[in-house]
Amino acid sequence: MEMRMMKRYSKRLLTYIYLLMKSIPLVFTMQQLSYSTDKIPIPTNKLPDDLNKVMNKSIYKKALWGLRVVDLDTGNVLLNLNSSTQFYIGSVRKIFSVGELLNERGADYQSVTRVHYDGVVHNGNLNGNLVLVASGDLTMGGRTLPDGHVAITEYDHNEANSLGNAIITQTNLLAGYQYLAKQVYKAGIRSISGDIVIDDRLFEPFNFRGEFDVTPIFINDDVVDIVILPSLINENANVSWLPHSSAFTVINQLLTVNPHEKYNLELESKLPACIGKPGCSGIIKGHLPINFIPPLTHNYPLVQTFRITKPSNYARTIFIEALQEAGINVSSIDKTKENPKKLLKSTNLYNKNNKIAALKSLPLGEHVKYILKVSYNIGADTSLVLYGLTKGARSMIESLNVEKKILDKKYGISPSEYHFIDGSGGGETKATNTAIIKWLTIMSKRPVFNIFYNSLPILAVDGSLGSINNFQSDPSLSGATGRVHAKTGTYVLGNESGMLVKGRSLAGYIISKKNHRLAFALVVNNIPIQSLEDLFAVAQDQGIIASILWRDY
Repeated sequence: MEMRMMKRYSKRLLTYIYLLMKSIPLVFTMQQLSYSTDKIPIPTNKLPDDLNKVMNKSIYKKALWGLRVVDLDTGNVLLNLNSSTQFYIGSVRKIFSVGELLNERGADYQSVTRVHYDGVVHNGNLNGNLVLVASGDLTMGGRTLPDGHVAITEYDHNEANSLGNAIITQTNLLAGYQYLAKQVYKAGIRSISGDIVIDDRLFEPFNFRGEFDVTPIFINDDVVDIVILPSLINENANVSWLPHSSAFTVINQLLTVNPHEKYNLELESKLPACIGKPGCSGIIKGHLPINFIPPLTHNYPLVQTFRITKPSNYARTIFIEALQEAGINVSSIDKTKENPKKLLKSTNLYNKNNKIAALKSLPLGEHVKYILKVSYNIGADTSLVLYGLTKGARSMIESLNVEKKILDKKYGISPSEYHFIDGSGGGETKATNTAIIKWLTIMSKRPVFNIFYNSLPILAVDGSLGSINNFQSDPSLSGATGRVHAKTGTYVLGNESGMLVKGRSLAGYIISKKNHRLAFALVVNNIPIQSLEDLFAVAQDQGIIASILWRDY
């Protein structure tokens, strides 16, 4: 979505844009938008009038609703509307992929990124290669707060370009790489005569929505943050970028202009193919009016991002620079080139004798919180593949097949109840409310449940439910604040003629006014809309429905 569209909306509406789109960004396509004209199936039990009042609004004339509510303590089904229908659920899919890994590994699990040497160390010189072995650590120390928790901002940088702005964390993005480099120095290595290699063979790379291939090595969520401030009129804006590395630089052609001029910002290219080549750069250009107010935050800095399309190449450069900062002579090594994977040998050669550095990841529970609160798509996809690894799978497809078998044989969730294409809920992801409730019930009985529960967005408090608060205007519903923990999902198609909400979903848990523990899955599909305000209204209506469930059950 272009920024000139977003400029028209208030801070509140822009916040809603962000919260809705964190699940799955709007997909704009030139295809014909179509919707089903089938009659809505009859519910198996009559819904209360207050729920019907919301679901029967004119905006939902052509829509299909689904709702299933279960009392977790008794197992009783309290409400059951179209529960066997496969709905588009978007990012609600994440409760499966992330929950599966959490169940398998436990909340305290920490992966270990190791550094081994392949060669001979003599008088401080490594005559051979230094190998950083990637472990699938999503944050590599770059989001770790002083108290050991993960740093999360209100507007995550993974959606900076689609939403027009973000807030970046105030942490050391390269902390993990620098920590490893210092350990190499402490091990006695002062110079390296060979090469530096990233071993990214943990799993097979998978493509993320046509942007790049995800590997098990991560740097700053695989984006370079562009931090923008205005300067004087007719001068280039103040532009910096993080991480700052020779792996990728930014050419600043963004001009600060008079107040009456039109805001225009372009990144060229957002998906740079040159990473791993000398002089790789991107261009930021356009016009920044001196009085421009950044969206979402209404304050500077303005943040945009370039995608790190070749993570292993980028990580190699970052690690070499960290080694140099630690006092190790790497002058004979070419910092910017393709990661020399051909130098890698069998993983069986890695042992305690040639291991000289190790970095433990944050506990898995912290990564789960990050993924679910901000709906981090790459993190959820990676979680599925990491789960697959525990079962012998090494690719996205293999992991999906493993998941399918386990959901069926172990948990009684049939493949006929869902259609999953990745771990994050992209595109044509579907599931029945019966399947979703089964999974929520299973998770409620697991030792990791408290971590899972508290990682979900909280109604009118945080994450993608933070600004869903229209229900608070009704005194009988306002007590639902903080009592609904649920994952959102959004799937929208749009073109110049309008938009179609193919799916808006909300699923999770409610501690009701009567202190009952409820699991619920609420989905609406097939809503033709005319404006973004209509989309926000759908999200608010789902918040109202959840608060009615809190009050009445």
